[in-house]
Amino acid sequence: MFHFRFRTRNNSHYTTSFQGPQIVVTPRCNTCVTSESAGYSGRLWMSVAMENLEDKFAALSVARRLQPGEPTYLLDLVVHTPGSGGGLVAACCSNRSVVLHDSHTLSLQGEFKGHTGTVCGVRFAHTSPGLLFSGSADGTLCAWDVRCPGSQAVQVFQSSPSHSFCSFDISCNDVVLCAGTEQVEEDSFLVFWDSRMAKESGGVLGVYSESHSDDITQVRFHPQDPDRLASGSTDGLVNVYDLGHGSEEEALLATCNSSSSVSAVCWAGKDYGRLLCLSHDEGLHLWDLAQMETEEPLTILSVPDARGSASLPGDSTLDYFVGAAWVEQVERLLVMGGTVRGELHLFDCSDQGLELLKSLQGGHSATVRCFQWDPAVGALFTGGEDAQLVQWKPGAEELESGKRHTLKSASALKLKAGRHGKHTGKREK
Repeated sequence: MFHFRFRTRNNSHYTTSFQGPQIVVTPRCNTCVTSESAGYSGRLWMSVAMENLEDKFAALSVARRLQPGEPTYLLDLVVHTPGSGGGLVAACCSNRSVVLHDSHTLSLQGEFKGHTGTVCGVRFAHTSPGLLFSGSADGTLCAWDVRCPGSQAVQVFQSSPSHSFCSFDISCNDVVLCAGTEQVEEDSFLVFWDSRMAKESGGVLGVYSESHSDDITQVRFHPQDPDRLASGSTDGLVNVYDLGHGSEEEALLATCNSSSSVSAVCWAGKDYGRLLCLSHDEGLHLWDLAQMETEEPLTILSVPDARGSASLPGDSTLDYFVGAAWVEQVERLLVMGGTVRGELHLFDCSDQGLELLKSLQGGHSATVRCFQWDPAVGALFTGGEDAQLVQWKPGAEELESGKRHTLKSASALKLKAGRHGKHTGKREK
């Protein structure tokens, strides 16, 4: 049962409920997490796997690159690699299009057009990998059939005409979609839909309107619990919800304050019990949500400007953080940083801070906006403001070298990075 409290245009409230079929969630295979019965052999396997991963990262080099002729930024990307092969990389671009590439060759597989505003992200469905979702500032979420490149959206989800989305995600069982809006007058909204609704209905399942006071820049569902959701905002807050509870107030489990505009949120740790937050002023914060029911503080690590917290080789620098990813197979938290010239640095983030794993050069010539590590094929994918999609593999020699000059131009969209708002009115639990 989902319960949501709505706010109407006259500022009154009412509560509605949605009754759906019972959902049984089976966690995805986690072959690296050992049980107590595994004993020493399991711990040894983990140690070897971690060493192998570090070896892979240390040997990363450019394998392939693709640079479209049109000077568009790559804003976000996601990788899907089925067990049978035939993997895809989907990327959203500053020209409002969504493109598909073969994850092995980077060859263009298709393009989807339909959004009239900046595309804020892309996500593959978890249980129906033939579906790709995109969200946009035009106030819509679109579902695309990747088997039919160039076709129209098979589903379109929207809410109030005043809503402009700057983040979205889909639950691990593909049932619930959630989008975060830019600030609308005094409010910011988390909007929910049932993804199984027919195309013609497109009705909103519910809205949260009281937890954030500025643009909601990040929406991230828990990778294993479909009811658990985290959101981050330019108001400096990262909120954690349990959608199985009643009203928005009851659903709000924890509020963590980063004291600055939130740029990225990542679930991490054993059973994804931690949250990493990166801010637009390059702060780094790590919280342990297992402490929510205790008197212990949630904060494990908090660095207002983490760019100088890790040693870099020679005269290397760090201008910004791209994002973070939890590598479940070896239980490591990756953080990527970069420079405006295109150099990249890959870090391991632990309770003690950042440790450099690998510096990557020769791939990009401008700011990198997004990255994805694909453990299935052992490849790293990056995309940025030079319009390049780059594939990195251990020990690779670049097969096809394209132009690497910066493609910034007057035609590229001026994209909103988010204000560095601060909010101290709410306490960390």
